[in-house]
Amino acid sequence: MRTPLLFGAISALTLAEIASAEVPSVAVDIAPVHSLVATVMGDLGTPNLIVRSGASPHGYSLRPSEANALQSADIVFWVSEGLTPWFEGSIEALAKDAKTVELLETAGTTELAFREGGTFDAHDHDDHDEHDGEHDEHDDHDEHDDEHDEHGDHGEHDEHAHEGHDPHAWLDPENARVWLDVIATDLAALDPENAETYAANAAAGKAELASLITEIKADLVPFGETNFVVFHDAYQYFENRFGIAATGAISLGDASDPSPARIAEIRDKVVELGVSCAFSEPQFNAGLIQAVFQGLPTITGVMDPLGSELELGPNLYPQLLRNLASNLGACLK
Repeated sequence: MRTPLLFGAISALTLAEIASAEVPSVAVDIAPVHSLVATVMGDLGTPNLIVRSGASPHGYSLRPSEANALQSADIVFWVSEGLTPWFEGSIEALAKDAKTVELLETAGTTELAFREGGTFDAHDHDDHDEHDGEHDEHDDHDEHDDEHDEHGDHGEHDEHAHEGHDPHAWLDPENARVWLDVIATDLAALDPENAETYAANAAAGKAELASLITEIKADLVPFGETNFVVFHDAYQYFENRFGIAATGAISLGDASDPSPARIAEIRDKVVELGVSCAFSEPQFNAGLIQAVFQGLPTITGVMDPLGSELELGPNLYPQLLRNLASNLGACLK
């Protein structure tokens, strides 16, 4: 009598394993994208984060566990080559059979060109491009080194050539709303049995972000004409969406130290415009902020475009946006 019960238990376990196996294995590049994918997946599964929280995505060496997660992925969601110039080579080497979705290249994504120079006097909030058509998956890849260091980050890499579009597009929550639909559609293509769940989760996430956009716009209205400086020019998507504008950025490249001429340019503009706040980032050397603004009556704060200190999961992305807004407001008051 016990054998059928045991067989039934094993059969139930096997069915559960089969059902679980139908949910795709998902890899993502950065924590904000992880949050969006986690929102869409809900209780069905959890994506694997490749660039660990607190690390700069611009230059990175995969740990063995991260390489394994990428190798086992059925689908990879990532922002763009402009954000993680090394990542395409890792996908080629480790996940060449996985479906890859470069979110910046998806239809409906708002893209902004890089701003040039230390100060942004000519910045126009309305000057942006819209994707209107479908984007084919890329078939051509540059050759990359397939070797993966097991330890931490690469050293500081060469300054990015500011061509093409600014990759920090997740900081516009309207882009995130577009991407939720993209994520749901691509997951459903691999897992049609759960398509309704993915779509429902994406719709709920989009509704939450729509409310959050209204909330943050109201919170930042008093600061539309206030001058502030950021460590590097990562925030124009956020600025463009919420009607604020940074006066300038200290570092031109995402991982490059500013030149003496650039520091002098920023200091002159700070004095000229009476800039009240300057923001560092957890991923970069906060001491540079102190060096630039030494002797000036400028308050320094922290803005984190990646949510480095937030818990991974669906709540990370909306909390990241709330933190940017609240840190701006606290410094600019």
